[in-house]
Amino acid sequence: MKKGTIAARNTHFEGNASLRLPKQVQLNRVKRVIREELTELQRLTLTAYYLQGQNIPAIARERGVSKSTVCRTLHRAEDKLRRFLQY
Repeated sequence: MKKGTIAARNTHFEGNASLRLPKQVQLNRVKRVIREELTELQRLTLTAYYLQGQNIPAIARERGVSKSTVCRTLHRAEDKLRRFLQY
């Protein structure tokens, strides 16, 4: 088998890997992961920050915790969301 043939196959395969799911399917997956995989605190923090538009200091004041605690919770939620959505 020629090198060009193998490269062409790999390129073709890699091209297929970049196909995206329809937006509604993506949205349903995000909702499911948020609902089923995040802790309640991670869900609340993610919602407050991204959907309600609150900033980190405001969330921290509301909960009576430090800004770094809110940041850690938010980052853990984002990381978990990314991990579950990779598949």
